[in-house]
Amino acid sequence: MPDTLRTDLYALLAELEQTLREAGLWEATPPPPEAFLSTVPFSADRMDFNAWLQWVFLARFRALLEGDHPLPGQCDVAPMAEEALKDAPQRERIIHVIARIDALF
Repeated sequence: MPDTLRTDLYALLAELEQTLREAGLWEATPPPPEAFLSTVPFSADRMDFNAWLQWVFLARFRALLEGDHPLPGQCDVAPMAEEALKDAPQRERIIHVIARIDALF
C-alpha cells in the first residue's frame, strides 16, 4: 500500500475514533472475551455494531498498519453501518467516515 494511502487510512481511523467518542459511542471496557469468538459478520450475534467498530474494526486495521501487514483487498462496511446505526447520534458523520475508509479499497 503506498505511503499516502497508509497515511490516509491512519487519519480516517483516528477520525472515526474521534467521531465515535463525540457521539458517546466509545466504550471504556471491552466486551467479554467470548464476544470475540463470533463467526458471523460484524460479530452481530455477540456485540452491537458500535462495539464492533471500536474493538474489532479499528483495532484490527490499526494492528495491520502498525505491523506493516497486508491489508484486505476490499472493505464494504458502510452499508452495514447505515443499517445498524439508524438511531445513533452523529449517524451521518460516522457513516461518512466509514464510507471514506471503504473507498480507499
